[in-house]
Amino acid sequence: MIINKLILSCMFFIFLLYLILRTNSPSFNLKNLPIHSSTSSTCNKIPPSLAEALFHYAATNITPQQKHDEISMTFRVLEKKSPCNFLIFGLGFDSLMWSSFNHNGRTIFIEEDKDWIEKITKEVPTKIEAYHYTYETKLDQATELLNIGRREDSCKIVGDPRNSKCPLALKNLPKQVYEIEWDVIMVDAPTGSSFDQPGRMNVIYTAGLLARNKENGETDVFVHDCKRYAEDKFSRSFLCEEYIREEVRYLRHFTIPSYRSGLIKSFCP
Repeated sequence: MIINKLILSCMFFIFLLYLILRTNSPSFNLKNLPIHSSTSSTCNKIPPSLAEALFHYAATNITPQQKHDEISMTFRVLEKKSPCNFLIFGLGFDSLMWSSFNHNGRTIFIEEDKDWIEKITKEVPTKIEAYHYTYETKLDQATELLNIGRREDSCKIVGDPRNSKCPLALKNLPKQVYEIEWDVIMVDAPTGSSFDQPGRMNVIYTAGLLARNKENGETDVFVHDCKRYAEDKFSRSFLCEEYIREEVRYLRHFTIPSYRSGLIKSFCP
């Protein structure tokens, strides 16, 4: 546990340093760094939000929920895309880390538990943009919803989820979810380990719609706990097996293209 925490802290610090250098100099290149300069009149400071995030993890015993190799998979994508628009279903001890990885970008969290939002936002040193949402499904509906999604033609139509007639589409999420074009989406909520919990069926389907309905470009979608029944079946069916790029432990990575041009006809290739 201690070794994992040290590894994550080192990785986090290196990425923060990279972001600082890139932010202060868009043309930054390691080869251009001088060995010594005694004439420099300026000192580039760590942006306060990044400094606070680094101090927060260094000074606490908090360990992110995902494992090092899972975090690394998303990290590599954010390293290329940030600053970007990053939508995360789920709020946790690693939320500050994700926000910091997307420094100068827009990171939004959707969380089912109001008390948990209050707890996390009070404990972290910088402001986190989090919204509450109440899910209406139960995990024991997974098989029924899976059959509906595969059977109904309305569930294969790409568009704004608010206008979808598919029972799987979430139509009343916070308006920011629909108004922003997302570059990266992480599905790590709602809870779904027992039958009386909401399950992630509708979230996975809706994430796929948001990605396909993007005006142009690709959206990277990550689904955590992908070895569980609902996460596995729904991600393969509605994010599509053909769009799987990588899978590490319990995290599955999809890259979904925009369908807005009309060139892609089938919901899954």
